[in-house]
Formats: sequence, C-alpha cells, structure tokens
Amino acid sequence: MKKHAISVAVACAIFGAAAPVYAQTGQSGFNPNISAVINVGYTDRSDFEGIGNLPIDEEHAGGPDEGFWVDHTELALSAAFDDMFYGKVTTVLAEHDDETEVELEEAFVQTMGMPYGLSVRGGRFLSNIGYLNSKHMHTDSFVDRPLVYRAFVGSHYYDDGVRLNWVAPTDTYIELGVEGFKGGQFPAAADSSIGATNLYAKFGGDIGDSQSWQAGLAWLSTEHVFGECGTHDHGHDDEHDHEDHDEHEEDHHDEEHHDEDHHEFEFGACDFDGDKDFYIADFVWKWAPGGNYKYQSLTLQGEYFYVDEDGWYGHEHEGEYEQELRHDDSNSGWYVSGVYRWSPNWSAGVRYSEIDPADVYSEGYKPKATDLMLDWNYSHFATVRVQYTRDESMEDLEDDIFSIQFVGTLGAHGAHLY
Repeated sequence: MKKHAISVAVACAIFGAAAPVYAQTGQSGFNPNISAVINVGYTDRSDFEGIGNLPIDEEHAGGPDEGFWVDHTELALSAAFDDMFYGKVTTVLAEHDDETEVELEEAFVQTMGMPYGLSVRGGRFLSNIGYLNSKHMHTDSFVDRPLVYRAFVGSHYYDDGVRLNWVAPTDTYIELGVEGFKGGQFPAAADSSIGATNLYAKFGGDIGDSQSWQAGLAWLSTEHVFGECGTHDHGHDDEHDHEDHDEHEEDHHDEEHHDEDHHEFEFGACDFDGDKDFYIADFVWKWAPGGNYKYQSLTLQGEYFYVDEDGWYGHEHEGEYEQELRHDDSNSGWYVSGVYRWSPNWSAGVRYSEIDPADVYSEGYKPKATDLMLDWNYSHFATVRVQYTRDESMEDLEDDIFSIQFVGTLGAHGAHLY
C-alpha cells in the first residue's frame, strides 16, 4: 500500500510539472481573438416584391434595403480552450424593414488534433453546402449574395447541429463530411431533433505555381412541418396569418384542385408540409502570377442548385391543417461570376444569376439578376465597393439597383477560406 501511494504521488508530481498553465489555474491558456466587421452602405432601389413567387425567407432574400443601412455587421470572439478544443461565437447585427436585430450566427466548439484527419464541430455554425455558404457574407466580392442563394437558402444556411469532417492525406485536396441539424432555420422548418442532414465532398489542387481550383458536391435533405417557418429566429412561427385563407370552401380540397394547374398560388414558406432535397454543385478557379494574389488575380466561380420538393401546401382551418395543393416538383438555379484584380487597390467583377422555378410558382417565368461591381481596397482591412444590379426577380418588374458599401475589419481576424 505504501509503495502504491508513493507511485501515485510521483505520477501526480510529474503530471503537475508537465500540465499547462490553464490546467493549474483553471483559466484558458490562450488569449481570445476579438474582432468586429463593420458593413454599412446606401442603396437606391424599388421595394422588394419577391423572387418569382417562390416561398422564401423574405427578410433575408431581398438584398440590401432602400436608403442607408447597417447590415450584417459582426462581432466575433474566438480562441482555443486548450490544446484539444477551439471555440467561436459570432453575433450579427442585421437590418430588416428598418429595424436592427441581433442574430446569433455562430456558437460552436471544434476539436483540434484528432487522428486520421478527422474533426468534429458542434453547436451553431454555417453549413458546408456549396462554395459561398460556409463563408461570412462580408468576405464576398459583391454587396449581396447571388439570387439563387437568396431564393433557396435565405442568403446563407446556419443551424444548430454537429459535423463530422475528414481530410484525406493525399496530394489532391479531398474533404468529406456529414452534418446533422435541428432544422430550425430556413430553408429547413422541422419540429424534430434532427430535421436536416447534409453530405458533402470537396476536391481541389494546384495547376503549376499560378493556378488553383476547387470543386464540391452536397446533398442537403430538409424536413418541413406545416406552421414551422424556420426563418432565422425571427419568431414567425407565431406570426403567420391564416385568417385570409379560412374562407376557402370545402370543394377546394377536392382532388381536381390538387394538381399543378392551380394558378392562384398564395401559399408561403410556413404552409408547406413535406420534404425538400437540395443538390448543389460548385466550382472555383483562381489565377495569380506566381501565386501572389496581392498585385494581380482572376477568380471564376459558379454554383448550381437543384431543389426537389415533395409534399403538400395547405392552410389552417378551425385549428387544423388542411391539405389543399399536392406539390411534387423541382426548382433549379445557378450563378457564375468573375472578379479581376489588376492592382493591390483595385478590382472589378461581373455576376449573373438565374432561377428556373416550378410552374406553380412562376408559370414559366425565370427570375434573373446581373451585377457589376468595382472595389477599392486601401488595405486588406478596408474596402469601398460600388455595385449596379439589373434585377428581374419578378415578371414585369425590372429594377435598376445602385449600392455603395464599406466593409472594414477591427481587431484580429482569421484568414478567409479558399
């Protein structure tokens, strides 16, 4: 017994001497990074009317508001808890209908140093669908997200969940992952513990010293429950008004009205009950002489979305959900963009987006938008951007949108993703 006690004491002494400071003091041994991103601007435009009658998250799909705005300004805190876990919290000031609201966009913990290229992330975070979605919007080369992103995922999809990720030990970049989410944020609208899942794969590599590329595939499967809106925590679950639809006569529920010839579509995102599957492909190619992006570079990128919808649209009548329109159809959309930098201070870009909705939404009309932008960067931390957009989101409604934007970073800010 005495020998065992001595051995334990020696082991504890050795461990105590080797233990890091944070274990002895009960405090983190790493100083946190605190940063703020200021995103302000002015936009001259007409009122947002929708995107081809698609049931969208209107507060995040419309792009910048008319007049002066402060939108998607971030305050972030990140640090390693110890040598095994890293954490980050990001809050966002978002402006909707002239009201500024605070959104918790990220609050996650991620493992560090797991074997075999594995990592686990849990909490609230941006999903790894597509190319743009996992990036913060202030890192974009344009004032707002492409039309296809705003229509299908409300500009960006984040949610509460967990991610398992694997990076292969190969010369060609290979990343595979699976995500499971609560499904409480648009485009999901579930009432279960796991209401959305995502499987994704990313590949990439270099072509000589001056070129690089990355391609990705993703499958996001989401559940939708009638009355659940999933609109970025704005509390619309309780605000959706069904009273205007209570006057529908019972014969509207006859089978002949459950077809795709229903041309008086008045349903919203909260009225769908069923499943939506998103199939997403993305590609980006970058060129810079000798790999130095500071003085000259060209970036070409594009993404394609295919959204399969299977379920019912209906209304609440006397406290009960009544199916009215059988919906088994698909939407698709895509964008392409090019950005050319010809000096450390100047760059310009062009982008085109188009959506092909199901006939029940737009009866053959394809919403589209064309963007032209010019950037001036005094430094890596401050950008002044002007942008012109020819917006044709709604049939017979063409809008010329002009925006000027300032994006600036305060404090320590991590490097942007590829």
